[in-house]
Amino acid sequence: MWQTLLNKILLRGQRAESAAKQFLESLKSEAAEGFLELLLKLMSLVFYIDPGFRRNIENFQGRYLFRSQDRGITVAAVFQDSRLKVSQEEIKDTNVTVIFRNGKALMNFLLSPKPDILGSLLRQDLSIDGNLNYLYKFAYMAKHLQLKFMPRS
Repeated sequence: MWQTLLNKILLRGQRAESAAKQFLESLKSEAAEGFLELLLKLMSLVFYIDPGFRRNIENFQGRYLFRSQDRGITVAAVFQDSRLKVSQEEIKDTNVTVIFRNGKALMNFLLSPKPDILGSLLRQDLSIDGNLNYLYKFAYMAKHLQLKFMPRS
């Protein structure tokens, strides 16, 4: 009885529940970051082996930074000399920085059958610092990569 009363007074149940929610959110963030990094590395590989896809980045120079508001997710992509380099380091002098509200917003954006950049901006799932055209180019390339590997019905 005293233990139950003590648990209620110290709010141990609520603190445990809060800690569990924070843990699950951190797992989602890690999964989102891993998925984004995997997507970018796959894109880099396809640029290397597919001359048709590589035409998308001929004479293109671009520096992208994708991160979450809490900075739990950070992935950089640098397009230079018809190659794509990916890292988990924050980079300077980006052409566009895409800041997602959280890992869930990032996953919703990446896995959307029709990425709606404007809708995501209006819902405040993401914010942009830099040239929006770079984000449209990235979305175009990511969508074509997805179509390249999806089975046709």
